[in-house]
Amino acid sequence: MSGKLSRRRTPKLSPALRQAYSSFQQGDLEATEKLCAGILARRSRDFDALHLLGLLNLQRRRIVEALHFLAEALRIDSSSSDAMSNLGLALEATGRCEEAIASYRNALRFAPDHPEILYNLGNAYLKLGRLAEALSSYDGVLANEPTHVGARVNRGNVLLRLNRPVDAITSYDAALAAMPGHPQILTNRGHALRRLDRPDEALADFSAALAASPEFPEARFEAAMTRLTLGDFDAGWRGYEWRWKTEAFARHRRQFPAPLWLGDQPVSGKTILLHAEQGFGDTIQFIRYAALLVERHAKVICEVQPELEPLLSQLKEDITVVASGQPLPAFDLHCPLLSLPFAFRTGFDTIPAPIPYLAASAERLAYWRERLPPDHPRAGFVWSGQPSHKNDGNRSIALERFAAFFAAPPIACFGLQNEIRDADAEVLRGLPNLINLGGDFRDFADTAAVITLLDVVISVDTAVAHLAGALGKPVMLLLPHAADFRWMRNRDDSPWYPTARLFRQPAFGDWDSVIARIGDQLRKLN
Repeated sequence: MSGKLSRRRTPKLSPALRQAYSSFQQGDLEATEKLCAGILARRSRDFDALHLLGLLNLQRRRIVEALHFLAEALRIDSSSSDAMSNLGLALEATGRCEEAIASYRNALRFAPDHPEILYNLGNAYLKLGRLAEALSSYDGVLANEPTHVGARVNRGNVLLRLNRPVDAITSYDAALAAMPGHPQILTNRGHALRRLDRPDEALADFSAALAASPEFPEARFEAAMTRLTLGDFDAGWRGYEWRWKTEAFARHRRQFPAPLWLGDQPVSGKTILLHAEQGFGDTIQFIRYAALLVERHAKVICEVQPELEPLLSQLKEDITVVASGQPLPAFDLHCPLLSLPFAFRTGFDTIPAPIPYLAASAERLAYWRERLPPDHPRAGFVWSGQPSHKNDGNRSIALERFAAFFAAPPIACFGLQNEIRDADAEVLRGLPNLINLGGDFRDFADTAAVITLLDVVISVDTAVAHLAGALGKPVMLLLPHAADFRWMRNRDDSPWYPTARLFRQPAFGDWDSVIARIGDQLRKLN
């Protein structure tokens, strides 16, 4: 939930100011602005009029003006905790979260237990991923105002990011006790249940959210992913189109003059643009549909992330691959990559899996063949994804937990990590039998070449796992108890990648048994 405005309670306001505040509270912003302008015409340094104009412009999303009036108000009263907090909101709206935090902390010097200021501070910390500080701020809110719904909800959101879904549900339950039937809280709670692999209960929460707000996009999107997890592809892919109305996706939606194609018109003789929309792994997984459009006699353009362009340029010669940011050729239709399963009405039995559908270039293969020692068998390892991923705590594993693999390995071990976290770098220095190659990868074409030269890839749920599957290489995929929707449930195989074997946590957080099973499989390779 979003930040809260603060307003100083001034007992002795002039009639004009009382009228201005009354107009503001009633939502009549034009009247408020006129009244404040009249006050400032008589008293140019009136704190309350300046502050109120700051709030008014903040509410109108006129952030430059809001910053101006709030700064002017603080020049008159530099001890106003409310004005400092509201200045923080304006700074945060421009993306200047560090400055916003400084403003909130200054405000707390004058009002240490002010719940709304603590709440705003927690929200800024949450935006920056400073989760421990965000949690502490929300706890401070609740110590002073136990019924603060926003703090309960966002505290639950922090706990989810910290991979504590059970505690998150407790926080959401407390928020729902104060606001029963609130669609956003129910949706957040359903997401936490999904994290615990309780899809039926999650669907019940999403249904309750939609009963309260039938067009609530987040609930429809979450329900769609739950149905895909359960194998209900028809409802799942259809509902997945609601992503474009959610807050997370709406700002990334592409607008083109050419119409959107969702399978409802012939493409023969047409040029269609397929464009990447999410992560590297998503692009690798769904680029397979380009060949199906070629089979329908369409000319296909694929706009992909620059890091993938050298690899994906190896696709069929009648598929044009363009790095995002480069000029696009003319096209008649367009489709986001993750809308293709819906456009093709993909069911479980019609998943296109012509493995391999990607290949490493001869040039990159020659380069890496010279660099790799001749030992066999060879295994590649990926133990973590992007730290910024909201589900990172659930899918990534500390390298230290793999260390036993590399003490006296029966196989040659290579790391495929492009980026290594500080804690993992320290562990890696003590593992001479694990050679990390990823730091020398220029792009995914290098990654593909190395994977082609390996016997097996062991990976958490990252783009490298998708790449290994698309190359047709054996891949052992380590999955959390409740995996991403594309891996479904209760399976040790994947219809998307026939060469993949899935190793799931048998219980939430249980990586040790998964790692032990992987170790047993690796010993059989020698």
